Amino acid sequence: MLSRDVETRLLETIEHRRECRRSFLAWCIAALAPFGQTPAAHHRLLIAELQAVADGAVDRLMVFMPPGSAKSRYASVLFPAWFLAREDGLDVIGASYNAELAEDFSGQVMRFICEHRLTLGYGLRDEARKFWHTTNGGTYRAAGAGGGITGRRADLFSIDDPIKGREDADSDKLRDKVWSWYRAEVIPRLKPGARIVLINTRWHEDDISGRLVNEMAAGGDQWRVVSLPAIAESPGDALRRAPGDALWPEWEDAAMLARKRAAIGEREWASLYQQRPRPAEGILFKRAMIGVLDAAPAGVKTVRAWDLAATKQTGTRDPDWTAGVLMRRTAAGAYVVLDVIRLRGGPDEVEAAIINTAHQDGRTVDIGLPQDPGQAGKTQVLYLTSKLAGFTVRSSVETGDKATRASPWASQVNVGNAAIVRGPWNAAYLDELAAFPAGTHDDQVDASSRGFSMVGLQPGPITIDPATLAAARRRA
Repeated sequence: MLSRDVETRLLETIEHRRECRRSFLAWCIAALAPFGQTPAAHHRLLIAELQAVADGAVDRLMVFMPPGSAKSRYASVLFPAWFLAREDGLDVIGASYNAELAEDFSGQVMRFICEHRLTLGYGLRDEARKFWHTTNGGTYRAAGAGGGITGRRADLFSIDDPIKGREDADSDKLRDKVWSWYRAEVIPRLKPGARIVLINTRWHEDDISGRLVNEMAAGGDQWRVVSLPAIAESPGDALRRAPGDALWPEWEDAAMLARKRAAIGEREWASLYQQRPRPAEGILFKRAMIGVLDAAPAGVKTVRAWDLAATKQTGTRDPDWTAGVLMRRTAAGAYVVLDVIRLRGGPDEVEAAIINTAHQDGRTVDIGLPQDPGQAGKTQVLYLTSKLAGFTVRSSVETGDKATRASPWASQVNVGNAAIVRGPWNAAYLDELAAFPAGTHDDQVDASSRGFSMVGLQPGPITIDPATLAAARRRA
């Protein structure tokens, strides 16, 4: 006879195992407990979405998360191990950008099964990482995206990061290869009622996720899409975060992410971390057409144009910048950005920056200031002009939308008639042009538009330097 305490513990153990097989959350908590880990808020959201997949409420799930968010741990390791425990005879195919990574995930799934055989209620019959069988009649096959899949069909097809990196993402050929693989290998391998889980970071607007979203809009397969940016951007965030809040602050807070953003540049930040991929060449501005000069050429007209903000950087906020663009028109009619100044400061700091920069540029450089509508805008311009005695100051009210104002400058950039002088500000400037008008900030674009309106308005047609144009086309 068992003692009452032993019987109670045994019943609790049995009930706990049953709960782990019913609830993906309970299984994740139990499986990660030996590592001292527990699901964070975004993990719990992913867990709930995957539970819906297992329950049959969702059969197509796309989840976009940044690198380092532990998405693969839950979706590609813990979930397949638990899914195979749901009933006997289930077949799973796990794919990634190559067979090596897919087989690595396969090995991790097997280790969890071996360590939690009693909890899951099944074990392994064999342990070949490419293809293995379970004691309850299930199978798991590892496959590389783009390769053939033979022999089995799937109740669950899990695709984790089918794009290897930036080089592959920017290749039309490789994106087409992954897309063809999806249509020719994934779809035909699905059993009736099978589920697909696609979890990745958004490398490119035309990646497999982008194509599936476009198909869905055209009436194709309907997917449940969950996008979790590293930094919340809107009140409609899936986790109900406030704008500026980090996805996993216990792991990487907003300050750490800001350092990473500065290191990798705006394109990679928008794509990999915010799940908003953008074209490399830019939407309005063709970045590849902008030449980079080692020294400033002589010119016939030079201006410093400003776009003004008066907000300091505080906490995790990402306020607008005050930007001053120094632009020159050469005798041949080409346009060169010589320097860009950016700051986030209060009104006094902005005023000081404009005055100090004017003295550094010299009195031969005209100064362009925007005038906000209304009396307050007029007062601001009059005040700043009074502080710039002896300089030529031109101001005007901004009219029309930003893209329309930027179009004349973009037209010169896109025919190779624009260049920048090499400097530490280059990357931020080019990133903003490439992102415009979809980027987070447009202060440098606005200042450039103003600068071009000041130096570009000349009598007669503009003569484009043929050598400059030819060199730009070769670069593109």
